[in-house]
Amino acid sequence: MLLLDIGNTNLRWALHDGAQLGAVQIARHGNAIPLDVLAAWETLPAPTRIVVSNVGGAAVAEALGRVTQAYWQLTPEFVSTRAEYAGVRIAYAEPSRFGVDRWLALLAAHVDNPTAAPTLIVDAGTAATFDLLLTDGRHLGGLIVPGLEMMRTSLLAGTQIPRIEVEPSGVLWADDTTAAVAAGSVQAIAALAERLAERLAAETGATVRILLTGGDAPRLRSALTQPFVEIEDLVLQGLVTVANFN
Repeated sequence: MLLLDIGNTNLRWALHDGAQLGAVQIARHGNAIPLDVLAAWETLPAPTRIVVSNVGGAAVAEALGRVTQAYWQLTPEFVSTRAEYAGVRIAYAEPSRFGVDRWLALLAAHVDNPTAAPTLIVDAGTAATFDLLLTDGRHLGGLIVPGLEMMRTSLLAGTQIPRIEVEPSGVLWADDTTAAVAAGSVQAIAALAERLAERLAAETGATVRILLTGGDAPRLRSALTQPFVEIEDLVLQGLVTVANFN
């Protein structure tokens, strides 16, 4: 199977051979299928199925459909959120309002939970999302805030602070304005993650497992003081769960 996670900014894809997920490839999609992705797909053996998570919009979905028909005469299977599936029950009354990428991350987290721990999923992408999941598969709900770049861009747009590309490394407070903006965005998301983990631990009386995923996950590593597991392909693993159930 060819599995695709189309986010707001990036397209992630990998092959699944029936036993395990292959290496994850990442590209910015710009509402289309990038040329380097097309070139890579030309060398692939023909997949039997194409299973897709899409929050990137209709344009990229339509482009994908044209490409997969031309290459392999296959129609992509676009996954949609369900209220209850594979043991997970989402908190939203209207499943269509819950992002399919967040739902797939919940599925993957629930299916693979070796320590049977309540879980906080932190997905650091264009937006940063936080979802809380109990061990019985009950989703408590979540939060959404601007992601790192969106947070920085919105602040710089409303001020006279010049934009200089700088990335903090373990900086709690900065001695330069631009660095302070960059560090502030990282610390804000990390602090919210840890606050939610602490609240979940207090409510459940159990040690909370923090799963970190998304394109900006590496930029948060040094800011998180609580133990966490970084999983690059969490949404793709959720797609594997759906594909195996269907």
